[in-house]
Amino acid sequence: MALKRITKHPILEIPEKKEVTFTWNKKNMTGYEGEMISSALFANGIHIFGHHPKDNSPQGMFCANGQCSQCLVIADGLPVKSCMTPLSEGMVVGSVEGLPRLPADDTRPRIRSVDITEVDVLIIGAGPAGLAAAVELGKLGVKTLIIDDKDRAGGKLVLQTHKFFGSVEDSYAGTRGFEIAAILEEEIAKLDSVEIWLNTTAVGVFSDKIIGAVHNAKTGRYRQIKPKKLMIATGAREKMLSFPGNTLPGVYGAGAFQTLVNRDLIKSSQKVLIVGGGNVGLIAGYHAIQAGIEVVALIEALPQVGGYKVHADKLKRLGVPILTGHTVTAAGGREKVKTVTVARLDRNWKVVPDTHKTFDVDTVLIAVGLAEVNEFYLKAKKWKMDVFCAGDAREIAEASAAMFTGKIEGLKTAQSLGLPVGEIPAEWDQKAVILKSRPGPAVSRKQPAREQGVFPIFHCYQEVPCNPCASVCPVDAIRTEQDEITGLPYITDLEACTGCGSCVAVCPGLSMVLVDYREDPEHPLVTLPYEIWRERVEVGQKVPVTDVDGAILGYYPVEKISTRRKYPGTLLVRIKVDKKVAKAAMGIWVQEKQTEPSRIYEKELPPDDAIICRCERITAGEIKAAIRNGVRDINQLKALTRVGMGACGSKTCRPMIWRIFQEEGIDPGTVTDRVDRPLFVEVPLGILAGKHKGGRRANK
Repeated sequence: MALKRITKHPILEIPEKKEVTFTWNKKNMTGYEGEMISSALFANGIHIFGHHPKDNSPQGMFCANGQCSQCLVIADGLPVKSCMTPLSEGMVVGSVEGLPRLPADDTRPRIRSVDITEVDVLIIGAGPAGLAAAVELGKLGVKTLIIDDKDRAGGKLVLQTHKFFGSVEDSYAGTRGFEIAAILEEEIAKLDSVEIWLNTTAVGVFSDKIIGAVHNAKTGRYRQIKPKKLMIATGAREKMLSFPGNTLPGVYGAGAFQTLVNRDLIKSSQKVLIVGGGNVGLIAGYHAIQAGIEVVALIEALPQVGGYKVHADKLKRLGVPILTGHTVTAAGGREKVKTVTVARLDRNWKVVPDTHKTFDVDTVLIAVGLAEVNEFYLKAKKWKMDVFCAGDAREIAEASAAMFTGKIEGLKTAQSLGLPVGEIPAEWDQKAVILKSRPGPAVSRKQPAREQGVFPIFHCYQEVPCNPCASVCPVDAIRTEQDEITGLPYITDLEACTGCGSCVAVCPGLSMVLVDYREDPEHPLVTLPYEIWRERVEVGQKVPVTDVDGAILGYYPVEKISTRRKYPGTLLVRIKVDKKVAKAAMGIWVQEKQTEPSRIYEKELPPDDAIICRCERITAGEIKAAIRNGVRDINQLKALTRVGMGACGSKTCRPMIWRIFQEEGIDPGTVTDRVDRPLFVEVPLGILAGKHKGGRRANK
């Protein structure tokens, strides 16, 4: 069986890793040392990790972030989350069939005291906000500890292969996400007062102002941390949708998809349909195509996509249909996803009869929004700790904004310690607001009438915080309107352009081209940005050239392919075109053909059959029945139905429960919220007790 690994990528280098052997249900398989068990299983074509004890339904991966418990497996005799457990040589792994059984152990435990680490500042989360805050604290010599449950720093940055928007000077705009993660990590390494504990999961904030954490994935050592100040930079978790078949293996979040494809280089899918037209969904679609995965369609319930237009335009000109005003009605398949059915919505958000379309897919990617991971912050506030919050844990926004707000909160934390930081400039808060701003309405732009020389064409039609093109122009010929970061770019002097292509190479939206009339005014050269497989374009080859909306303008020959040293991942493809299409040319069609939906769709299942609580397999219908019987307390709802009582602690189902209350016409203000359980993450009692076996300390 051929392993489903990505062996070539237009942006990412394929690292050399140590191969190890392991067994899955007594079958020999291979993986890489240190990669997550779930990724190794996906690479071997395993998508079903077990079956639920309640109804024997197949279980697979959803979040790949340790937030849910769908990926549970038995590893060396113990039930573990496969997405958070690294693979090692000779590991014995098996599926969870029914309730997992713990191995018999009559070894007399030795209990030891738990170490307490005291620091000036504890930062929970080593993503963009947490790292940016730590840099500011480290520059001031503040004793700072960062903890993160992943095996590398950077958070969601390490999953991003695209160039970032925002400000060049404030948030590394024009640089790819995984490169930004490396930059921040290097800055942290230079700061003697900052320490990072990776593979360390924060599990609770306690009334004595101590934070409990499980340190080191291999030994599971419980640590206590006592900070003077606490900063929460835990990011966000993905929201789920309610539809029949929503828990089938093959239905998972965009973050999980990007983890598999971009972090672990696993070709997890062949055909994917994306639900959600925000930036997360649009970017995930682009990442899929870079990985050689077909995107059959992207659907969005709203009349227009909510993300940046340039992200949507990238997909359209690569050949991905975007269906607005559509929703998913069901995912089909017995053991994993085989089909997905979508339908059009009317103005009242009701499915329009006879508009269903069924696509053959193996993956349904859910990208319908994010929810703040803020339980640590709320608990710390309850215990009256000196706590700060930055990034998505505070407010959902782009990573560029998270970095800048992390910087601000880092300095505020230093101020609270009495350090001579001075006043934080008032304009910083204004910058933060701008970086967090939503895209403006799409506008039309009149292209220059000029048909001589060389100059850029700007195909960005929406105000978003972005200025890299103005920053890199060697002749300072590009400005933004009113010199604002959200202003649309324009060229100040058409004759000043030298045709260097730096603006085309740096543009995060890939929305700039160069038109060059100097050699042949009737057949000008157009330089297009291209970030898909190099093998798809060759000098002399005729390629399908599209406009910004994906309409094919014609087939034209490639004259030259080049790169800029600072932006090697973006190919500059020079194509000779007819004069009449030169200013409209924007991209190269990649997906050779669009997957057409079948005219016959599976009988629509009742929406009430949709699973809301994955852990306990509680349906939307069961929750609605309780609400209609007068339940207005989520604690009571838990007691009656067991919804939210599973291992994930209702992290996945909670937003959907609140939505059902609203759909039933219940004012959320009249509903009593749940009482949080003492720990936010599942922890074996032995770890909390500091247990180790025999005379040898396993937790050194």
